Amino acid sequence: MEHSLQIVYADPGAPGYHCVYYMARLAAELLGGELVVVDSGRVTMSEKFRALLPRKRRGQSCLLICPSPTDLNALLVIENWREHYGRLVAWVFDSFWTSHIPRFARWSRVFDHVFITEREDINTWRTLLPVPVEWLPWGSDVLRLGSATAARPVDLLRFGRQPPEWDDDTVTSLGCERRNLNFHGRPPVLADATLNERSLMVILSKSKFTLSFSNRVSPNPQTHPYREYLTGRWTDALAAGATVAGIPPHTESVRSLLWPEALLDLETVNLNEGLQLIARAVDKWSPDRARLNYLRSLEHLDWRWRFKRLAAALDMGSSRLDMELDNIRDMLNTTA
Repeated sequence: MEHSLQIVYADPGAPGYHCVYYMARLAAELLGGELVVVDSGRVTMSEKFRALLPRKRRGQSCLLICPSPTDLNALLVIENWREHYGRLVAWVFDSFWTSHIPRFARWSRVFDHVFITEREDINTWRTLLPVPVEWLPWGSDVLRLGSATAARPVDLLRFGRQPPEWDDDTVTSLGCERRNLNFHGRPPVLADATLNERSLMVILSKSKFTLSFSNRVSPNPQTHPYREYLTGRWTDALAAGATVAGIPPHTESVRSLLWPEALLDLETVNLNEGLQLIARAVDKWSPDRARLNYLRSLEHLDWRWRFKRLAAALDMGSSRLDMELDNIRDMLNTTA
């Protein structure tokens, strides 16, 4: 039986995007769509030119989930896409790479609606694309994988890339030991996106604080040289009830979505100074902080709120999604 919605995920094959792949699977389940995973790197020049031709705009709807703007090319990998899709909506995550937006997306009205994760990029995208562009930020599966548990034996969890001062887990662990802090190094990365996300959220739910720094102070060849942005390192940690220590990105996503207790801004990359601040924060920590982070994440960060907006853009509904959103509302009303 053909689904009324097809969700196409452009898989870059990088473990850093496991959380996006997991989200694509969740979206397919809750929106009642068929998930198709493609490699956007195999697009010929002739396919790119043919993309400029008008499409039929009939048949099932399509949600294209793109880890980066380049992955908009993934649409062209789908056989007979021009004749196959009615509504066509794209959601681009690393939207700050505006120079990587494919030409066919700039020169044609192939998409009905495009969503991006950083509000700072809106004006550029709206200038370059002849279709509606809207902000739809990062999230997390708070309802299923989030946690408000009070038992958190890990004081500080290293999460993802770090500035050089914090990158050696052995050095950080010794600094924590001197301050009676229980440190957990880099979590293992599993090959399957769903297993990896579940495993990661278990570790996060055992942690009081996680460690994450903006690319502004923690540059990497894969990061943007000057544009800051929020990622799943922050949203997943908060969904699991942890507080994120480090230096947060200065973005509208942080200002609009997060709450004061969500972050412990160290304001420095100096290891000893940072650990002193974290040690003081651990001394003052209570289970109420984990519960607050979890509830605020349900309210602001759950992927289901994003899916509801996507469903509207796709001109469709989902009773399964509505039921789980009602569950979130009931939980928030009960604890208000």
